[in-house]
Amino acid sequence: MISPAYILLVVGVLLILSGCWCLIRTYHMLKITIGIEVAMKGVSLFLTLAGSISGNIALSETFVITVIVLEVVVAVVGTGMAAGLFRKYGSMDVRNLIRLRG
Repeated sequence: MISPAYILLVVGVLLILSGCWCLIRTYHMLKITIGIEVAMKGVSLFLTLAGSISGNIALSETFVITVIVLEVVVAVVGTGMAAGLFRKYGSMDVRNLIRLRG
């Protein structure tokens, strides 16, 4: 029988790989932001799994809350950059970031 920890480990790896694939595959700023968020959900899952295996759940919950705060900051900054790119160039292509000055 497969243990729940093994299932969480596999799901976490799949989330991180899916997020990295999204980062590699696209030039669209919002899709890149979503890929980062998906990968960070996998990291949160790993932290929770590590805390439950080691028996130190309170510490892992603290780290997960910190990761959630960082996810929100990344999402807000990424969305703001995407909106600025769309306002200036009419698309959210990250290759347009090279043309920004000042």
